[in-house]
Amino acid sequence: MRQTVGTTWVLQLVIVFMLIFVAFLALSINYTKAFQMKNELLGMIEKYEGVTNGDNGSISLINNYLRFNNYTTNGGCQIGEYGVRNLNENTLTPITQSNQNQNYYYCVSKIDASTETLNQRARYRIRIFFKFGLPVIGDIFTFSVEGTTINLNRPFDDNMTPIEE
Repeated sequence: MRQTVGTTWVLQLVIVFMLIFVAFLALSINYTKAFQMKNELLGMIEKYEGVTNGDNGSISLINNYLRFNNYTTNGGCQIGEYGVRNLNENTLTPITQSNQNQNYYYCVSKIDASTETLNQRARYRIRIFFKFGLPVIGDIFTFSVEGTTINLNRPFDDNMTPIEE
C-alpha cells in the first residue's frame, strides 16, 4: 500500500512537470511567431516609408500579410494610437475615448522624432497581439508584442497625429 501511494504521488508530480513544460513550449512558439510577424510589419512600414491607407498603401500590404498567415488575435489599443478592426478594410481608425474598449488586430502610433535640423522626422510603433493557450485548456491570456521602426525622414502617412514620447 505504501508503494502505491508513493507511485501515485510521483506520477502526479511527473504530470505536473509535463504540463509546465508544454505550457512553456506553447508560450515560446506563440511568442516567436508574434515576434516574427511584428518584424515583418515593421519592415513593410520602413519599406513604404510610412503608414498609408488605400489599396496600394502599406496598410493594405500589412492586412494581406496578416490574412495570409491566419492572424486572428486582437486586443485593445490606447488613446492616440490608430487601430485596424477589419483586415478586409485598408484604413486605420483613430482610437478615442468612445472606441477605446473595442478590439483591434494591431495598433500603430506615429512618434515625433524631429530635431532642430530635421523637422519632419518620425518613427512608427506597431503592436500586435498573441494568445497564450494550452492544447486542452484553451486560450488563457492575450499578450502584446510591440516594436519601433527606424527614424524616417519625411514619412508618408495620411495625416496621422504624432504622439510625444
